[in-house]
This record gives sequence, C-alpha cells and structure tokens, in this order.
Amino acid sequence: MSIIIKEVIESSDYKKFVNFPFALYKNQPMWVPPIKDEEIKMLKAGENPSFEFSDAKFWFAIDNDKVVGRIGAIIQHTYNKERNEEMGRFTRFECIDSFDIAKELLLTAENWIKEQGMKGVYGPLGFNNLDHQGMLIEGFDYLPSIASEYHMPYYKEFMDKLDYEKEIDWLEFRLTLGDRAHNKAMRGSELIQKRYGIKVISFNSTDELKPYINQVFEILNGSFDVLPFVSQFDEKLAKFYASKYITLLNPNFVKMVEKDSKPIGFIIGLPSLSKAMQKAKGKLFPLGIVHIMKALKAKGVDTVDQLLTGVLKEYHSTGAAVILQAELQAEMLKHDIKYIETTGIFETNARAIKNWKNYEHIQHKRKRCFRKLF
Repeated sequence: MSIIIKEVIESSDYKKFVNFPFALYKNQPMWVPPIKDEEIKMLKAGENPSFEFSDAKFWFAIDNDKVVGRIGAIIQHTYNKERNEEMGRFTRFECIDSFDIAKELLLTAENWIKEQGMKGVYGPLGFNNLDHQGMLIEGFDYLPSIASEYHMPYYKEFMDKLDYEKEIDWLEFRLTLGDRAHNKAMRGSELIQKRYGIKVISFNSTDELKPYINQVFEILNGSFDVLPFVSQFDEKLAKFYASKYITLLNPNFVKMVEKDSKPIGFIIGLPSLSKAMQKAKGKLFPLGIVHIMKALKAKGVDTVDQLLTGVLKEYHSTGAAVILQAELQAEMLKHDIKYIETTGIFETNARAIKNWKNYEHIQHKRKRCFRKLF
C-alpha cells in the first residue's frame, strides 16, 4: 500500500473530496447523503463566511489512483478567543477500513494544527454548531436526520488506537407522540401563555417566515452561547445559513413565541427529508428537488426532525419551551405524523433529557466528540 495525501486545491479536488462518501457508503442503507454543491460551498473561502474568522485545509488520501479517505482541519479563531483556548478541529473524516489510512489522515490534520500553534485537537467538529459535528458510535441501524451524522462503525476503534479521548457525547432520541404527552403539553402551554402573557407566532409561507430569520439567529446567539463548541453568528454568517436552509423548511413546522411584542424563542421542526435525500443522491436537479418538495409537504412522512429549539436565557423560567413543543406537536397531529427525532442533545443537558422521558421513547443514537492534546 502506497498512500498519497493530497491537499484540496483544484476544482477537481473539491469534487473528489465531496464525492468520496458517496462511494464509501454506497451500500449503506442508513447513510443520508448531502447535496454535493452545498458541501463544496462549505469548503471554499469565497463561499463560506466562516473563513473570515477561521483557517482551514482539506486533504484526501489516494491509493493506486483511487480516493480511499479524506479529512479537514479547522482553526476557529472566534471560538478559541471566546473560550480562551488554543485548539484545532478535525472535520469531515472518512476512510475505508484501514487503520494505516486513518492514521495518515489524522496525523496530517494534527501536524497542520500543531504548525498553527495549537495545543490540541477536537473532533469531528465543523466551523460552527450548524456544521457537521460528532462521530456516530451507537445507533448504526437507525436512519439519521439530515441534521445528524452517519459513520462507519470502525471509526471509533481508530480513534481509540490513536490516543483520542472522549470529550463529550450527543444523545439522540426517537419519541412517539401519544395523546397523553400531547394533552399534557397543551395544558401546560395554555397555563404558561396566560400566566406570562406569551403569544405564539405561526407561519403559513416562507415569505411570512423571512422577516423573522434575524430574530432566530439573535435568539440562537443568546441561548446557545454557553454550550460547547458554539460561537456567535454574525450578520454575514446568519445570512449565509438562512439562504442555505430556508428553502428546505416547511414554515408550518416553525414556531416562535413572543412576550411584549419581542420574539423570545423558536422551534424548528422539519418533516423528515432523510429518505428524500437518499433518493436525490446528492443532486437537486433534475429529480432530487421533486423528492424533497414532496417530503416537505409531509406526504408519506411519519417523522418530524426537531432540529433546533432556542429560548433566550432570561425567559427559561417562564416555560416558553413547553409552548413551543406543544405547538409543534399540534402541527404534527394535523399531518398525521407520529414520531419525533430529537437530533443531537448534549448528554449533560439533563433538563431536555428528562423531558423526553415523559414520552414513549428510545435513546437510539450516540455521537462523540473526541479530544487529543499535543
């Protein structure tokens, strides 16, 4: 085996980097592919505003003229400054079942991070908490949401052999929406709305939703900033992600709450696009968009992915999150949707985990962030 590690520089390199998982997971029925063009945008300084406060490089491994692995490395300067850290991140790690290839890729990322003066590395992590994060270590028999990850089971063994240690895990739950849970949520919602004068904002179209996008990111900044690996979204980055995702949302499943005419919280649900994305095979056109739009209308979909919930910290005690959850569930019932995928929740988030246990549920997936100090 003669492994060559090549840096992503040319246009063809970006395509090879993004295409590799499509070959790796070709026979994996639980892998949900991204849209290739969107993935390439995330890797380019001229496209992704994250490069204004991050340095990054990407590489792929070649053996006998065939791509056999890939990896990226990121220095997220904003986060390091906010947390007074000197850490890099490895990202988008994928490879065939070869420890030698995994070692070469990870050492390449580590060496570059060391050269930038960092004292260690976390990963897998992306540029921010809306990018790829975490390595799947449990739950390989379950279909992930488009906001989660799927990985080969042998990756964790590679991480252990290369002296990576656990930093923190994300847990994912699958909830079954029954009458008892829904009725309890609705009663709680009604009481909280009356007690605190909180009102619900619903949306029937993307045009109705667009004027509130800035408030969503303001709430995100004001409610997620204490979580690991989270940094602030500036105006340019918020605009980038808004344009990336707003056409992939069904506005009926986005809810906000306000108090004294001030938006204080939001919840973003999405009829599961996982099967539609599998049918799209990484391309919106000519047919990918047809599968996605059908799923967005909740046709033939039995699951909602609960992507994000945020409430400004000063309003946590009001129970505004209960209202948001009740409103999302009410929308699910209108569309005969029975299940909720929670996406990743930090294992330290005892409040959310306790809430999910009020439902008929399974904790079916676990993702891990690893750490290695130099």
